[in-house]
Amino acid sequence: MLIWIIFFAFFCILAYMWWEAHRNRVVHIELTFPQFPSSFRAFSIFFISDLHRRVLAKRIVEEIKGKADIVLVGGDLTEKGVPVARVKENIRRLKMIGPVYFIWGNNDYETEYDLHSLLVEEGVHILENSAVMLQSPNGEKLALIGVEDMSKRRARLDQALQGVDEDAFRILASHNPKIVGRLRPEHHISLVISGHTHGGQIRFFSFGLYEKGGLKNVNGTAVYVSNGYGTTAVPLRFGAPAETNLITICSRKEDKEKMLV
Repeated sequence: MLIWIIFFAFFCILAYMWWEAHRNRVVHIELTFPQFPSSFRAFSIFFISDLHRRVLAKRIVEEIKGKADIVLVGGDLTEKGVPVARVKENIRRLKMIGPVYFIWGNNDYETEYDLHSLLVEEGVHILENSAVMLQSPNGEKLALIGVEDMSKRRARLDQALQGVDEDAFRILASHNPKIVGRLRPEHHISLVISGHTHGGQIRFFSFGLYEKGGLKNVNGTAVYVSNGYGTTAVPLRFGAPAETNLITICSRKEDKEKMLV
């Protein structure tokens, strides 16, 4: 009898871990910055990182449609062994939400096909140690800056910052959150968005290989690290459920409230 109880408990734990790994959550984050250009009012980014082998759920697409200004893929869109058709389907679903911007993750370099060409063919904007300038109707600017993966020693922050307007509000996208260690006050980065860590993926209480995803302040820079949408090694999670993120940025809380009226 005891053996059956242990077996049932083990099965329940595995089932729960599988459920956490395959959840379809959109975590909403609202951030205010005094220096954010007020003419943008509110700017929303649908952030998704670490898809790996998953297919983006259609219900997430329907939930986010019309709510995001851009889509930002935070690396590890795919990995070795993932068929190209699945990657195409994920890209096409993301394009239904808004213009798609992509930064490289460590697993993206593993594909047997030319991922770079595929992204270009699908109209994805690739940020390879580069930046794109987004401008409001009255000329105020927002810089979306992307660096390549740090673990592959490809990240070139100084290169990515070249040509970025001095007065632009700066958002840095890096697959690996360790990029924070390279930031300097003169870089004027207001927000860093990252993935890679999976929030530890399998955690026991407060213990995990990495910190659980979330928002923190590092030397005056806001840093958001997502738990990510997929998994690595095993398709299980515990204590760090899968997530996507809708990050809304404004200069004051009142700006967000106006947008909701």
